[in-house]
Amino acid sequence: MQRNGRLGPASPAGRRPRLGVPLGTTPNSALVKSDPSPLFEPDVLHTWCVQADWRAPTIVGGRGAMLVTADGREILDFSSLAECSNLGHQHPRVVAAIKAQADSLCFVTSAWGARPRQALAHELLDLAGFAGGRVLFTLAGADANENAVKLARWYTGKPEGRIVARDRSYHGATFATMALSGDARVKSLPSALPNVAHVPPPYCYRCPWGLVRPACGIRCADEVGAALAAAQGNVAAVIMEPHAGTNGIVAPLEYWPRLRSVCDEHGALLIADEVMSAFGRVGEWFGWQRYGSAGRPDLVTLAKGLTGAHAPLGALLVSPRVAEFFETRMLETGLTYSGHPLSCAAGLAALAAYRDERLIERAAAIGATMRARLCLLAARHPAIGEVRGDGAFWVIELVRDRATREPLSPWPQTAPELRRLVALGLARDVSFAVRGNLVLLAPPLVMGDAELDRGLSLLDSLLTECLPAGV
Repeated sequence: MQRNGRLGPASPAGRRPRLGVPLGTTPNSALVKSDPSPLFEPDVLHTWCVQADWRAPTIVGGRGAMLVTADGREILDFSSLAECSNLGHQHPRVVAAIKAQADSLCFVTSAWGARPRQALAHELLDLAGFAGGRVLFTLAGADANENAVKLARWYTGKPEGRIVARDRSYHGATFATMALSGDARVKSLPSALPNVAHVPPPYCYRCPWGLVRPACGIRCADEVGAALAAAQGNVAAVIMEPHAGTNGIVAPLEYWPRLRSVCDEHGALLIADEVMSAFGRVGEWFGWQRYGSAGRPDLVTLAKGLTGAHAPLGALLVSPRVAEFFETRMLETGLTYSGHPLSCAAGLAALAAYRDERLIERAAAIGATMRARLCLLAARHPAIGEVRGDGAFWVIELVRDRATREPLSPWPQTAPELRRLVALGLARDVSFAVRGNLVLLAPPLVMGDAELDRGLSLLDSLLTECLPAGV
């Protein structure tokens, strides 16, 4: 079963869950005999999967890097679920903040003030160095990206100004963000957003032009400039992920600062989609901060780690120059639950946890360990073509032949060997995320050294078991 590009447990093809089984109860003994974990959600339309194939354990709790299932198993989460549970599960500080906020004020619309909303906005602007800017709160990453495009087009005065994005990128699955995304998963319906151009990604391992860094001159960034130039002045913004998402592509260090220069040259705003890369995931508060002031974007979109996934919340950080534009102009956007007080309280507590528990620094330490261990794995396993990443986000790209770089399967199809790896890992109480030819490693920042060692050691064993030499 594939959800959000990541594989989880699935039923045999064509088999449907039996209906009429109350959730959390045990059905008849015959079913128990044939299926030892009969926990279904027959009334739910599950996303990113074929409904007849959906099959997953029911999660009833969690602590730290562990998930607890309804049948009492404890599963080590090696992907932070959807790369969002940066603080692990049921972080006590965030849970307490949600409870306290519920006791005082559950909800008020953004037409009214709310203390946790203002406090969270102030902290986010301070962390980003956006003094004088503003924050537009949203429900998730997708509507943060939609609103970033709206603001960019309003600010530039180009209602259909060109937006440049990348192939194999992912910015959401709403109609507008489907148009922004270069991901094959969201191309089944016509685009609902005009004048979006996609350029090849900065994929050094499989350079679209067959070039080698640094002699390539970072041509992938120059392609962004070419796409903007082709719009003949009708440009609005460039939207890019500063670090790998589920595409598994990590840009060279020269790429992001070059984007900043290209945007300035063509009068386009630079939008950093930090939905996955922010809040310590790559060893900084925000991924773009790896490049210092040379990489400072105009708009930053956030979600996922913003609350550590304890409550739904997205945000759009607006730089001072763009925020000033809206001081005397109507901002014609917003949703009922934008900046929900419960979610903002969770966000404030999450930021405090990142800071007080030194989890940004912890991400860098995790990164050092993972870099060393994964390089050892690459030396041991011929099927590993490349290891790349930073902080607590690493990608293993698997191949059938190192010399030719032949992938295990055509992108984005997930190879059977990786499906087996996920299934065997889950059977041994560790949850791994894979997509296509990639193993995506994104442990919670609270994961301890012993847990990290356990997951990486199991991965080593599974690679031997599922991808023997000469695969």
